[in-house]
Amino acid sequence: MVEHRKFSPNPDSSKDIQSAATYARSLIEASLDPLVTISATGKITDVNEATIKATGVAREKLIGADFSNYFTEPEKAREGYKQVFAKGSVTDYPLTIRNKDGRLIDVLYNASVYKDVGGKVLGVFAAARDVTDSKAVNRNFIETKNFLDNILQSSTKYSIIGKDLDHRILSWNEGAQRNYGYSAEEIIGRDSSILHTPEDIASGAVDRLLSEAYENGLAEGEFQRVRKDGTRFMASVVVTRRNDAFGHPIGYLLMSNDISEKKRAEEQLRQASHYARSLIESSLDPLVTISPDGKITDVNEATIKVTGIPREKLIGTDFSNYFTEPQKAREGYLQVFAKGFVTDYPLTIRHRGGQLTDVLYNASVYKDSAGKVIGIFAAARDVTAQKQASQYARSLIEASLDPLVTISPEGKITDVNEATIKVTGVSREQLIGTDFSNYFTEPQKAREGYQQVFALGSVTDYPLTIRNSNGTLTDVLYNASVYKDISGKVLGVFAAARDITAQRQAEAQVAEQRTKELERLAELERFQRLTVGRELKMIELKKEIEELKRQR
Repeated sequence: MVEHRKFSPNPDSSKDIQSAATYARSLIEASLDPLVTISATGKITDVNEATIKATGVAREKLIGADFSNYFTEPEKAREGYKQVFAKGSVTDYPLTIRNKDGRLIDVLYNASVYKDVGGKVLGVFAAARDVTDSKAVNRNFIETKNFLDNILQSSTKYSIIGKDLDHRILSWNEGAQRNYGYSAEEIIGRDSSILHTPEDIASGAVDRLLSEAYENGLAEGEFQRVRKDGTRFMASVVVTRRNDAFGHPIGYLLMSNDISEKKRAEEQLRQASHYARSLIESSLDPLVTISPDGKITDVNEATIKVTGIPREKLIGTDFSNYFTEPQKAREGYLQVFAKGFVTDYPLTIRHRGGQLTDVLYNASVYKDSAGKVIGIFAAARDVTAQKQASQYARSLIEASLDPLVTISPEGKITDVNEATIKVTGVSREQLIGTDFSNYFTEPQKAREGYQQVFALGSVTDYPLTIRNSNGTLTDVLYNASVYKDISGKVLGVFAAARDITAQRQAEAQVAEQRTKELERLAELERFQRLTVGRELKMIELKKEIEELKRQR
C-alpha cells in the first residue's frame, strides 16, 4: 500500500504552491494501488491511473459519480466511507471492484479523512490494495488444509501421524486410533517411541529410518509396531519430512498400514509354494512348465537328470529341443494350448550324452487368478522299461508258432501275430477291426466260442477250422481267457489256436492202420478156425479107422 502523504506547504509564492501540488500529484500517479478521494456526499472527486485501470472507466466519467457504484456490494462500499467520516479512518476494509468488462478485483481499503488548513474535513482519501492473488492463495491454502484434514481424519485404514523433530506427536487420525488403540487426547504431546518395539529402538532401526527421511525427504520400511495393550503388529511405514514455508525441516509425517494379514497370507503362500515345490522336486517323473511361446519356464530335478542339462540352461530354451522328434513335441504343446490338455502323448527325450528315454506326457494349461492361460504344466512318465517289456512280450508273441489273437467285447480283432496272418492269408491291417468269426468254416460256432470266454472267463480245446483266403483249411483247438486292466476291468479275450491238422491226419492214419490190422486179425481167426476144423476132422477120421481095425 502506498500511504497518502499530506503536504502542508506554506509557500512564499504561488510558484512554491504549484511545485508542491505537482510533486503530490506525481506521487499519487506513481502508485500502483488504486487511489481515490471521496466527498462528504460520497462522490468521487479525484482518482489516479490505477483506479482508471481497475474500473475500466475514464477519469472524467469517474469524477462526480458515486464511489459505491464500482463495487459488487455498493451498500458495503457506502458503509465503508461513512465509517471513515465517522471514525476518521478504516484499515483493511474488504471490497470487490467490478471492472466494466466484468472482471472482479478483490481489494483491501485503507482510508482516512483529509482536512483543509483550518482542520475542516474536506473528504476521504482511500487507497486500495489488490489482494486477488493473495486471497486466491489463502483460499487454496484453506481448501488444501481442509482437504488434508479430511484425508487425515477420514482414513480409518491408514495411520497418519504428525510429529516434530523431537519426536513429540502433534497429530493423530482415526486410523492411528484404530491401529494403535490410543485416542488423540491420550497420545498427542507424547514421545512417539511408545509406538516402536524396544528392539527397533535399541538396534537403531528407528533412527536410521528418520535420518533417511530427514536427508532424502522420504523413507519407508516394514516394522513391528506396539499397540496400547502391548500387542504387536507388522506395519508398512512411509515417513516424509515436513518443511516450513522456507523449506526448513520441522518434523515428520508418518503413514503406516497394518499388514499383519498380508504377512500371514504371504507366509502361507510361501509355505504353500515351498510345499508345492517339494512335491514337484520329489517327483521321480520329469515335470516342466512351458510358456505360450514354447519356452521352458521351470523344471524339476528329474527333468535335469533325464536331459543331463542344468536348470539354468534349460529355462528359457525351446521345450522341443530335447526330443528326438522336435516337431512332434511342438505339436504336442500346441495341442494343449488348443484343447486344454493332452494325455499319454508319446515322445522320446534325448539325453545330452545320447541316451534315449521313452515317455508319455500328460499335460494341461494353468491359469492366473483372472482365468487367463499363462502356460502348460507337463508331466512325463518314463515308459522305457514298459516299452521294453512290451517289445519283449511282442517278440514272444511273434515267436509263437501258434496263431494268437486278441478280441474286443464286440468280437472285433484288436491284435494278431504273424502266425495268424499266415494261417488266414490276410494282412495284419486287414485283420484288425474285423469280426473274429469271419475266418472260420463255422462263424456261429466261433462267435459262441468267444462269447463263452467272456461269460466263463476261459475255454480250453475249443475246436474250430480256420479257412485261409486261398481255401486251405486248418483244424485248430482254441485255448482262450479274458485279460483285464489294472483295476480288474475285462478288456478283451486272448486266444491261442493249436494246429491239430497233422494230429488229425495221424489219427486218421492210425485208425486206418488199426482197421487193416483188425481185418487181418479177423482173417487169421477165420483161417485158424478152418485149420482147427480140419485137424478135428482128421482126428475123428483116425479114430474111426482105428475102430474099424479093431473090429476086424
